[in-house]
Amino acid sequence: MQGETPAGAAPRLVWLRSDLRLHDNTALSEAARQGPVVAVFLRCLPQWQAHGHGANKLDFLNRGVTALAEDLAGYNIPLLHREIDHFDAAPATLLALAEEVGACALHFNREYPLDEWRRDEAVIAAFDRQGLTVKAHTDAIAFAPGELLTGQGDYYSVFTPFAKAWHRALTSERLALRDTPAVQAPLEISSEPVPELPALEDTPAAPERWPAGEQAAADRLERFLRFRGRHYKEQRDLPAVAGTSELSPYLALGMLSFRQCCQAVLAENDGHLNEGDAGLTAWVNELVWREFYQHIVIGFPRVCRHRAFQQHTEALAWRDDEAAFTAWCEGRTGYPIVDAAMRQLVETGWMHNRLRMVTAMFLTKHLLIDWRRGEAFFLRHLIDGEFAANNGGWQWAASTGTDAAPYFRIFNPTTQSQRFDPEGTFIKTYLPSLATLSAKQRHAPPAGDLLDQADYPAPIVDHKAARARALDAFKALKSDAS
Repeated sequence: MQGETPAGAAPRLVWLRSDLRLHDNTALSEAARQGPVVAVFLRCLPQWQAHGHGANKLDFLNRGVTALAEDLAGYNIPLLHREIDHFDAAPATLLALAEEVGACALHFNREYPLDEWRRDEAVIAAFDRQGLTVKAHTDAIAFAPGELLTGQGDYYSVFTPFAKAWHRALTSERLALRDTPAVQAPLEISSEPVPELPALEDTPAAPERWPAGEQAAADRLERFLRFRGRHYKEQRDLPAVAGTSELSPYLALGMLSFRQCCQAVLAENDGHLNEGDAGLTAWVNELVWREFYQHIVIGFPRVCRHRAFQQHTEALAWRDDEAAFTAWCEGRTGYPIVDAAMRQLVETGWMHNRLRMVTAMFLTKHLLIDWRRGEAFFLRHLIDGEFAANNGGWQWAASTGTDAAPYFRIFNPTTQSQRFDPEGTFIKTYLPSLATLSAKQRHAPPAGDLLDQADYPAPIVDHKAARARALDAFKALKSDAS
């Protein structure tokens, strides 16, 4: 914990965004080291909605700000709120707030998608013009984009060499937890109550499943490492088993930092991140994947403009099939593992990672529907919706992205179901009408009376025919390029 800050010093503004925590917060720690702090949160609901974020994430975000306000109050750090309609309003709003509270500096942690990056650069320029100090910190990732480059000086476009470089360059300083601010002397500035969210198009799906705040995140991290972390590698692909950490919503909004995760693994794994227990190292690998995608959006900004990473795939002949897309969205494709997964998403705001791959590949390969439509649907419903990870995952499944699955890799949903949900336990949880079928039948309900009794649709597409159609579409790209 840091020492006392000078009495009467001008405060520093800390602009909180996707870093909703008091502990191990680089911008907050650095600002508090130099003087008293006033925190600010800009709610930009219209632009967040325009970016595709839905009720689940927006509700979780609002609850996270509320939890953080309570934590900050214990340190006499006031949290102020301002409403803006567009990122373009951020510079003027923050400048006006700095003048209002007499702030001498602004601190914030970097965000990397293109619109957020441009917003932050505009804020930096505005403060520079006014002669006010502004400091942007690297916090959500270990290495700022551009620090890890290939031997040719380019951004990595393949994960494995990126991960090797990440581990080679990692130092204890990169993983050191940032100091927690000291309790500061009360300021003549009062916190403002966190405003209620206005009515949204959708109702949050299952907020009780996702308690907000860094204490909830810390508790979940501890439980994961204590009870499931060492089994992560063999259980992470089993949707009927609580084998994953379910920490992605907390990482997405910064209620938990990657450093806190790594430090917890180091303590559990004899000081190692890249060797030792296979389950723990596999989980660390997922944290590196998250960072990899943050580097991608800076190194290859076209992915932030609804463009494919692999530019030649922009010519892919996607199908315009509204009925099929609706069936996929509603979990009525006739493939139980796909439908159960889609219903999990809509009912809970979250989907198991293995099933994210299965459902995304089904939409893009079996139905040959543009990955951008699925990306948007996921972002609308996911409580952990984060542009870089969501975009990267979708482009991987569609074989249009960085380090993507080869175009000829097309999951057979029935085989995936039999392998990863052998008893059909997950299926019957979200498709209770299939519970009366045998475990074997749940993977591919037989046509006829059983299907009618279960009130379940027949498959909307044949796997072999769909696979052949997708292969032809991708082969046509190669022919056009030759």
